[in-house]
Amino acid sequence: MSQTDPSASDLPVDTDVSDAASGNESSTAAAAPTRKRPKPGERRIQILQTLASMLEQPGAERITTAALAARLDVSEAALYRHFASKAQMFEGLIEFIESSIFTLVNQIGERESDALTQVRKVITVLLQFGEKNPGMTRVMVGDALVFENERLLARMNQFFDRIESQLRQSLRAAAEAAGSATPTVDANAQASVLTAFAVGRLQRYARSGFKRTPTEHLDAALRLLVG
Repeated sequence: MSQTDPSASDLPVDTDVSDAASGNESSTAAAAPTRKRPKPGERRIQILQTLASMLEQPGAERITTAALAARLDVSEAALYRHFASKAQMFEGLIEFIESSIFTLVNQIGERESDALTQVRKVITVLLQFGEKNPGMTRVMVGDALVFENERLLARMNQFFDRIESQLRQSLRAAAEAAGSATPTVDANAQASVLTAFAVGRLQRYARSGFKRTPTEHLDAALRLLVG
């Protein structure tokens, strides 16, 4: 994927380690190493990265805070110093999804003047993001949210509503340019079909154990759906 393609591993964890002290202080440090305390904000990012990684396991059951804490080798109390609840952890993942995708969608709108090209690229970046981030895909399609707070599912539904709205805007412009007598109706119908297609591809990816990639035969599919 290109440089602009975001993934969970792109979260900005600061892993720089200070230089060891010189002289006797260096020898003392070598003789009695101490565990490095995470810098401010670093542990929060680590928690989200680990949660996303655990979601990548095909067939993974509901992830508990106990299992997450064990993976990080910290106490559950340590998790709650950074997040008030597990729902807030999932909200952190959703915020990353929203920020990553809509940053790219906005760039497409700014750089592409052709409306149908905009549509094809929006679908493409959405599916490429899911393919590169399997754990995030389970969040996007709701599989990881089934037993969580219902507001999380509502927020992901709103995410796809925003995607459909973006597609509708571009498709209406394309329909108007093509001389359609009913550009709004045409755009609404086509945007709905394209959004359902994208969601279906992501669901198939998650439920196949990440074996059926969402970008499979994508160019051919978009030629049929967009033209």
